[in-house]
Amino acid sequence: MDAENLLAIDNGTQSVRALLFDPRGKLIARHRVPIKPYVSPSPGFAEQDPQVFWDALCQACLGLWNKPGVERSSIAAVSLTTQRSTVVNVDRDGQPLRPAIVWLDQRRTEGLPPVGGLWGLAFRLAGARRTVAYLQAEAEANWIRTHQADIWQNTYKFLFLSGYLTFRLTGRFVDSIGCQVGYVPFDYKRQAWAKASDWKWLAVPMNPEILPDLVPPASQLGEITRQASQETGIPAGLPLIAAAADKACEVIGAGCLEPQIGCLSFGTTATINTTHKKYTEIIPLIPPYPSAVPGYYSLEAQIYRGFWMVSWFLEEFGLQEQRQAKERRVEPEALFDELVRAVPPGSDGLMLQPFWSPGLRFPGPEARGAVIGFNDIHTREHFYRAILEGLVYALREGAERTTQKTGVPITELRIAGGGSQSDMGMQISADIFGLPTVRPHVYEASGLGAAIDGAVGVGIHPDFSTAIQEMTHLGDLFEPDPGNHRLYDELFSRIYRHMYRQLLPLYEELYRLTNKQHKSL
Repeated sequence: MDAENLLAIDNGTQSVRALLFDPRGKLIARHRVPIKPYVSPSPGFAEQDPQVFWDALCQACLGLWNKPGVERSSIAAVSLTTQRSTVVNVDRDGQPLRPAIVWLDQRRTEGLPPVGGLWGLAFRLAGARRTVAYLQAEAEANWIRTHQADIWQNTYKFLFLSGYLTFRLTGRFVDSIGCQVGYVPFDYKRQAWAKASDWKWLAVPMNPEILPDLVPPASQLGEITRQASQETGIPAGLPLIAAAADKACEVIGAGCLEPQIGCLSFGTTATINTTHKKYTEIIPLIPPYPSAVPGYYSLEAQIYRGFWMVSWFLEEFGLQEQRQAKERRVEPEALFDELVRAVPPGSDGLMLQPFWSPGLRFPGPEARGAVIGFNDIHTREHFYRAILEGLVYALREGAERTTQKTGVPITELRIAGGGSQSDMGMQISADIFGLPTVRPHVYEASGLGAAIDGAVGVGIHPDFSTAIQEMTHLGDLFEPDPGNHRLYDELFSRIYRHMYRQLLPLYEELYRLTNKQHKSL
C-alpha cells in the first residue's frame, strides 16, 4: 500500500484524539482518550502533570491501530495540534520541572514593575498601560520567576504543550510558528521571536535561549524516534510535520482560507476567526495569531468562557436533563435543543452578555457577565437560549470589529467545535448574523487542519489552496430566517451593543473593589 494517509494527533482540553485521514479528507478512523483537564492545588490554579498528556497521546495512538481499515504502512506523515497557551518548564533532558500551567489557569502576578523607558512613555500616551500591566500579570513565566525562582533558574527550555510533545516524539526542542499563542516574547507580525529591542522582553523577561527553535507550518519538525515509536506504535522515522494551535488548525479544517469566510469555534473558548495575508490588529496591542498556513494571520475575537457556559448551565441548572439523559442513555447536551425550541427567538426580551471571565482587551479586564430584562414569564429555558444568543451576539460584535479594521465583509460562516453539533445553535448563529452557516463535513476540524499541514508538508498536495479544496467539504447548511434575523438585528443594534458601555462604570467599580482578591492568588 502506498503511504498517502495522514496521522493527526489533537490534544484538546478534554481529550486526546488520534485521527487517520486519507488525502481527500475522509476520516478513516479515530481513537479518543479522555483526560482530566487540570487539577487545582490552590484557588484559581489550573495545572496538570505533563506526563498525563503524553500517556493519553500514547493510548490514543495505540487504540487507533486496532481500528478497522488502519494500516500503519499507509501513513505518510504525522502532525500535531494542541490546546493553546499551556506551558511546560523542562530541564536539559526534557524532564518537566513542575506541573504544566494549563491555559485555564487564573493566577496573576500583581505589582510587577511597569515597562519603562521610551516604551513606557509610548504606552502611556497610547492609553495602553493597563493592557500591558494586565499582560505582565497574566504571564505564566512572570509568576514562576517571581514565586518559584529556583525552578525558573533551572529551566533549560520553556515550552508550550506543543513543543513538549514534539520533544517527546522527536527528541528535538523545536516547535511550530503556528503554535506560538501565549505570553512569550514572540513577534506576531514577523512570526518569529521578538528582536532584542522589542518591549515584550521587558514585560516578560527571559533569556532567549530558553525558547525552542521555530519552523513554519508544513515544515518538518523532526522524525519519530525509536523510543517514541515503542511507546506510541507510530512507525519510527516518519516525519513529524509542523501544524498549528488547535484554533488555527480548526480554521483551515473548516475550509476558511479566504478572508470573507468567518470561522466560528463553539468550544470551551468561543471565537470568530478570519484568515488574512495582511497583519491587522483588531484591537491595539492584541495581535492576530499565526495561521496554520505559513505567512498568514488568523484574526480572532475571543469569548474566553464561550461554550464552557453550556457546561456551567448543565452543572448549575441541568439536573433534570442529567436525569433524563441517564434514562434515555444519551448525553445531557443532546436534550438542550429541546430547551431552546421551547422559547421564541429573542428569549422574550431576556438579554445576556457572556463575559463570565474577562478578556485582555475584548471586551476588557474589568468586564463581567450580565443578564437584563428578567420578568415573571422567564424560565430556565429562556436563560439557556439567552446564553446561546448572547454568545453569538458577542461573536457578531467581534466580526464587525474585524470587518471595520480590514475592510473585508464576512459573507458566509463555518462553525466548528462541540457546540456546532447543536442544530439550534447553528440556526441561531445563521439568524443573528443573517448569513448562510455551514458545518464542516467532519466534526474533527482541528485534526483535519493538522492533516492538511501534513499533506502539504510531504507533497501529497502541492499547496494549501489545493489541499483545502480537496480535503474540506461542506456539511449541513443553515439558511437565516428573514423574520428572526430582523428581530435579532434590532436587539443587537438597539440593546446588546449598548449594554457594555452602559454597564462599564459599574464594571470598573467592581474591578476596583474586588481586585484585592486577585492579588492574593
